[in-house]
Amino acid sequence: MIYGERVRLRGIERSDIPLFVAWLNDPEVRENLAMRIPLSQAMEENWFESVLKRPQEEIPMAIEVRQGDVWAPVGNCALFDIHWHIRSAEVGIFIGEKSLWNQGYGTEAMRLLLRHGFESLNLNRIFLRVYETNPRAVRSYEKAGFTLEGRQRQGMYKDGRYIDVLMMSILHSEWDAMRGGQSAG
Repeated sequence: MIYGERVRLRGIERSDIPLFVAWLNDPEVRENLAMRIPLSQAMEENWFESVLKRPQEEIPMAIEVRQGDVWAPVGNCALFDIHWHIRSAEVGIFIGEKSLWNQGYGTEAMRLLLRHGFESLNLNRIFLRVYETNPRAVRSYEKAGFTLEGRQRQGMYKDGRYIDVLMMSILHSEWDAMRGGQSAG
């Protein structure tokens, strides 16, 4: 497991599937994800089986927060499409537990995932795509160290309109500078 101050990341389990289905069937949660329609338990079970066939470094992790004496899942995150030759990966994250939105859990989880990507996997660049209509996520990514690097104009059609997709990234050297040179690597 990867531990932070209030958050930890762990491997996803089959027992997480009902939570994922509930979160992803909530229109507010799904609004900023690349999903358009609700999904069934069977669809999520198929997704789970398919991700287990990915390289270990690309298997999603559950985001958990401490609630009393136990850790409770609140979302998930992953590095994916890792290109080892150029040491680059895309990152995806969501907090499905809406009662915990706007409390910094997503930012902390992203920082843990970045630490893992840069310090454990020795990646050089981690990037993401975020909808222009999601300013809360953009602020969170900026707090984690991401920089806006471009925009795919009208790159997504969602809810009857075209919206821009923002491209953001962080480099290993920027991570090191942000952490005061504490990074290993």
